Amino acid sequence: MKIIKGERLNYRGSSGEPQQPCDAEEAETSFSRSEHLKKHQQRPSGKKPHRCSDCGKSFTSSSDLKIHQRIHTGEKPYSCSDCARSFTTRSQMISHRRTHTGEKPFSCDRCGKSFAQSGNLTIHQRTHTGEKPYHCSDCGMSFTTSGGLISHQKTHTGDQCGKSFPAARNLNLVHQRHTADLTVHQRSYTVEKPYHCSDCGMSFTTSSGLISHQRIHTGEKLYHCSDCGMSFAGLDKLTIHQRLHTERTFSCDQCGKSFAAATNLIVHQRTHTGERPYSCDECGKRFTQSAHLTVHQRTHTGEQPYSCDQCGKHFALPGNLTVHKRTHTGEKPYSCDVCEDSFATWTALATHKRIHTGEKPYHCSDCGMSFTSSSDLRRHQRKHTGEKPYSCDHCGKSFIRSDSLAKHKKIHAGEPQSVE
Repeated sequence: MKIIKGERLNYRGSSGEPQQPCDAEEAETSFSRSEHLKKHQQRPSGKKPHRCSDCGKSFTSSSDLKIHQRIHTGEKPYSCSDCARSFTTRSQMISHRRTHTGEKPFSCDRCGKSFAQSGNLTIHQRTHTGEKPYHCSDCGMSFTTSGGLISHQKTHTGDQCGKSFPAARNLNLVHQRHTADLTVHQRSYTVEKPYHCSDCGMSFTTSSGLISHQRIHTGEKLYHCSDCGMSFAGLDKLTIHQRLHTERTFSCDQCGKSFAAATNLIVHQRTHTGERPYSCDECGKRFTQSAHLTVHQRTHTGEQPYSCDQCGKHFALPGNLTVHKRTHTGEKPYSCDVCEDSFATWTALATHKRIHTGEKPYHCSDCGMSFTSSSDLRRHQRKHTGEKPYSCDHCGKSFIRSDSLAKHKKIHAGEPQSVE
């Protein structure tokens, strides 16, 4: 299309209605595409000449109307080459493809969390700013998302899902379900948590939340990975784990280590950058994860909320309790695929495997000797430092190793000594 500079053009849009001329300066601007020119010429008038014949909505350009009409026709001309899902607009397809590539180009400048869509970043940033732009006109409550406000407003109107049923009995069942959902939802505002854990006292808004939590104490892991046999207490944990087998993972560009979730990669990268954003207000010690800080704070408070129902021993971590219980049950769920020896913990198995591979990754800086485990290295280093942390409460003699102390105590007990 040829643009004649210096003339004021009278342009008729696709609707046939005459459009207002642009400013003289803007009219001289050259446009590479006719559609851009059409949109440009329509801006000053504020008119929306393209009207949808189905719903009456108006648009400034014919292309916007064409995209809108796909809502009515169901047309989805843009298909994903990975999974064949279809979309009404190219931008929707591009956003979707990021679920396959793992690309998250929108990053939070406060915490570094990344998102596939700019809208999700905007919503996330409200967790930092505290902004809640959506207000309920009935009670004044505010929400970070419009969806949150819409869901909340149903508690005032009594509206639920609008679904229709052929029989009144089915409708009554759904009403009961909605009433139960509403009761649970309202607890998020009243802070009511009627379900209490008898082991540690934690409270929950739903019975299902309590049941899931109690698996921490029992060590029960109902969800098993069909690929590698690993077990998990929650379905969400299994789903994340299975991505290691089925989907593209998130890889560290520094060391190549892969993760099933982008959040795990972000935490891992802190081991390279040295970033520790969570600090203890008691002693100033810093941590890479908030969970690590929570556990550390128990060293100040002395809190050990997880107790063994067999011997009463208490632990600060649920994982430590799970491992401890295996001393009572004799369970050893981790097996070596070379010699079939079994172990109570995954770390014990990993250390054992080095016997077969010959790997000794822990090196003494004093003499250069290498060891398969960090605990072996620490014991060895006591020979250089002279440290003897294990003392006999009968005679005061000290030892480098705990098993040496145990052997020594048999002398005081009058037990026969084994000949080595």
